[in-house]
Amino acid sequence: MGHKEDLLVGAKRALLEKGYARTTARDIVALSGTNLGSIGYHYGSTEALMTAAMLSAMEDWGDKITIALTTPPAPGEADEDQLIGFWRRVIGSIKEDRALWTASIEVAIQAEHNPRLREQLAEGVELGRRGMASLMTGVPEDQLDDETVRTLGAVQMALMSGVLTQWFTDPENAPGPEQIVAGIRALAKLSRA
Repeated sequence: MGHKEDLLVGAKRALLEKGYARTTARDIVALSGTNLGSIGYHYGSTEALMTAAMLSAMEDWGDKITIALTTPPAPGEADEDQLIGFWRRVIGSIKEDRALWTASIEVAIQAEHNPRLREQLAEGVELGRRGMASLMTGVPEDQLDDETVRTLGAVQMALMSGVLTQWFTDPENAPGPEQIVAGIRALAKLSRA
C-alpha cells in the first residue's frame, strides 16, 4: 500500500476512534505511519482527506448493514416473524457496530457544511431507500418503481434513523424488535380506520 492508501486507512481509523471533529492531522499521521506533508501532497488538505475517509466509511457502513440485513436467520429464528427478524438484525448491528453507526451520524452533521459530502450522502440515502424497499418487498432494486422507493423505502429509512437515535440516547428504554413491529402494525390499523 502507498502513502495515499495508508493515509485513507489512518483517517478512517481516526474517524471511527475519535470522530470527525476531534481528529487532527497528527492523529492521522500517527495511525497511518506517514508524514504531515503526505496529506497535502495526496489530498490537498486534512479536510479533503477526512471527507474521503467519511465517504469510504459510508461505503463500508452500507456494505456492512446490507450484510446484516440480508443474512439468513439463525437457527431457531427461521420461524420468527420476518419483520421482527429484520429489526432484530438492525438492532444487533447498532449494538455491534456502534462506531460505524456513530460515523454515519457524524457524516450527516458534517454534510451541512460540506457540499461535496452532502451530494454523496444524498446519493447514499437514495440507494438506501431503494435497498430498503427491495429488502421489504423482495423485488430486485432495478425492478422497483419510484413510488415504492419514495414511500416504503423512505419510511423504512426514517424508522431506522429514529430507532438508531433511541438506541444511542436511551438504550435501556429503546424499543425492541417486537415493540417496533407492534407499533408499525398499530399505525397500519389506524390508517384503515
